[in-house]
Amino acid sequence: MLSAEGAQPVSPALLKVLNGAVDLHCHSGPSPFPRRLDHVEASYDGARIGMRAILVKSHHHNTVMDLLAMGPWLADAPTPVYGGVALNSEVGGMNPSAVAMSLRMGGRCVWAPTTCSKQHIDHHSHGGDFPAAAVDLAETEVSIFDEAGEVSAGTRGVVDIVAETGALLTGGHLGGEPAKALFEVAAGKGVRRLLLQHPDFIVGASNSDIEELVGLGAYVEHEIAMYHPEVTAIGWPIQQLLDWIDRVGPERTVISSDLGQEGNPLPVDGYLYLVAALLDHGVPEKDVRRMIADNPAFLLGLEESPS
Repeated sequence: MLSAEGAQPVSPALLKVLNGAVDLHCHSGPSPFPRRLDHVEASYDGARIGMRAILVKSHHHNTVMDLLAMGPWLADAPTPVYGGVALNSEVGGMNPSAVAMSLRMGGRCVWAPTTCSKQHIDHHSHGGDFPAAAVDLAETEVSIFDEAGEVSAGTRGVVDIVAETGALLTGGHLGGEPAKALFEVAAGKGVRRLLLQHPDFIVGASNSDIEELVGLGAYVEHEIAMYHPEVTAIGWPIQQLLDWIDRVGPERTVISSDLGQEGNPLPVDGYLYLVAALLDHGVPEKDVRRMIADNPAFLLGLEESPS
């Protein structure tokens, strides 16, 4: 279990803002990528700031089964932990059967292809900043389209189950055009919880893409890992995030950790750093709360609306 020794002290004022945060992008283990903590440890880490919930993500398998297997340890853990499935080749790509098992056994999220999307493969092949797996995963590209270039039957089947269960659907690492095609189908089927992740990392969504996706009901997620000074592979300036918040508005913005990797800060230490930085740069407390607590609580299905 993670030790509290050496943990950062938290001021009462900062803790008041952080209390009830929901992390929609925690990379605890197990995973073929090296991880700093497992899902039980992530729950205890979250308790340091009174997190309301954590969504754990693997690029390679259904994390709901992890949580069920860890049930005896999570039963008394302080922060509720939820799972889902990413539709990469390890689970058969755009596979309604994999989605049905995950969501009907308690999952809350479906991630469109991440490491197996064309956008990700192209990015990674040019030396993009992304970790390597400890084993050869023999991954193959996954598309949401069929051979005719239309949204595939499998993709539509996936969306049907998301709509049935009220789960969260993210664009994964799809580029702007396929993300729009996916979200158009989802919005047409009544999916209310849509999330575009890190639009300026791998995804490369344009301003017009963002406008269209938000118009379809999507929220836009930004990741603490990309702004934390100890994550040297990226290291974007805080002003970049402030510009995004101004562009989209806190009403449609989500901030999550994207942390848990070996060698990176713990997710909660990421929140401590970034939330303090946002407050120092004049972002109102109510807007920070909207982005770290209210919006993600709605997307995870903990609330029927974000306010």
